[in-house]
Amino acid sequence: MAKAPAAKTDSKKIPNTPTASREDLLRFYREMVLIRRFEERAGQLYGMGLIGGFCHLYIGQEAVAVGVQESVKQGHDKIITGYRDHGHMLAAGMDPKEVMAELTGRIGGSSKGKGGSMHMFDVPTGFYGGHGIVGAQVALGTGLAFAGKYRGDDSVSFVYFGDGAANQGQVYESFNMAQLWKLPAIYIIENNQYAMGTSIERASSTTELYQRGSSFGIPGEQVDGMDVLAVRDATARAVKRAREGGGPYILEVKTYRYRGHSMSDPAKYRTKEEVDEVKKTRDPIDHIKMLLEQAKATEDELKAIDNEIKAIVAESVQFAQESPEPDPSELYTDVYVEA
Repeated sequence: MAKAPAAKTDSKKIPNTPTASREDLLRFYREMVLIRRFEERAGQLYGMGLIGGFCHLYIGQEAVAVGVQESVKQGHDKIITGYRDHGHMLAAGMDPKEVMAELTGRIGGSSKGKGGSMHMFDVPTGFYGGHGIVGAQVALGTGLAFAGKYRGDDSVSFVYFGDGAANQGQVYESFNMAQLWKLPAIYIIENNQYAMGTSIERASSTTELYQRGSSFGIPGEQVDGMDVLAVRDATARAVKRAREGGGPYILEVKTYRYRGHSMSDPAKYRTKEEVDEVKKTRDPIDHIKMLLEQAKATEDELKAIDNEIKAIVAESVQFAQESPEPDPSELYTDVYVEA
């Protein structure tokens, strides 16, 4: 049932032939650079003590959220993920100012400063969080898929989780129900190969995670998560199948995080040389830049995008710093939904 990958994505050279329009490539570049620069600035603010609690950066994995988002009907489909969630929020279309304000615990944040890094929520974009319990979002995302099928609204649930969460029991309970009821759920395993700090080879008895649904009859495939176009195309196929009633599908997206698991993780479980090699040979933004060069994009166009993103991120930081902290009375709001 599972589709065998063509090759190991962590050693395969990324294709350099554009299969997207020049306009789409420029848009992908802009979206990935926004995530990269936003996360770099968030890391700086965390170091300055302006962001508290945990903070998990998405640097290196930008092509995944951007590529998947191409198949999302904004505000109609549902998106849910774990706690490495800032990149997904930005890709989904959330306002960077609201995201940064939430990170700093301010009232201008998407959850009024009460959610922080790991617990954001945004109805207009269909973003259902941001969840701090490893793997818990998989059951919730399956429930979102059930709701869509029950209502008959043609929506799809995009359920992200990582290679570490792939060993959690609730994941397989969710797989069983999703296949039993043919739910429109796309399970996106962002395999960055180290979970919280243990390599997948040491943590998982089987490392081909796209096969994890085989015992339930759920098909899957492995995708190069450093190639935004490969992610886009694989997601489009899976979503078409789900909207046509084919049921759930697993995408194991092989990617790589450049930073530690969280800001407090020195990442001593891998070598600096390993990280540098990935940055040098497989960076998703450098890949898009190569494609744009072939598509005859000019250096001035890229510089204009870079400057635009720099201004957007600076504005988001200013907004976050100027937004007041929530009033203590906010502790009692949003606890229950009024009938």
